[in-house]
Amino acid sequence: MAPSICALYDAGLIEAVAVPQRATFEAAVMFARHEGIVPAPESAHAIRAAIDEALLAKQQGEKRVILFNLSGHGNFDLTAYDAYNHGRLEDYQLPEEAIQSIRERLPQVPEQVEA
Repeated sequence: MAPSICALYDAGLIEAVAVPQRATFEAAVMFARHEGIVPAPESAHAIRAAIDEALLAKQQGEKRVILFNLSGHGNFDLTAYDAYNHGRLEDYQLPEEAIQSIRERLPQVPEQVEA
């Protein structure tokens, strides 16, 4: 993860949100139809979260400034778009035991001490 993003998260200025695959691609297709840009799946996750925030603001009658980053095009991800468009893309939740297994195999990085 980028140090700047980690610092923003640690400061409580941004939050992390998990978005399912199909909802992500639904937002990506909507974005592509309206903006003429096929977003990369990484950007499509941010687009989905921005749409969800906008819908929540509308429901609550609030005005909000919603910012997201479009970091790349999806030209190399057309196979995933094809799977979504033909109903073959599935939401997948990594089992908690698999997450724990990954954490157990991560190298321990010592904390840096300021000089």
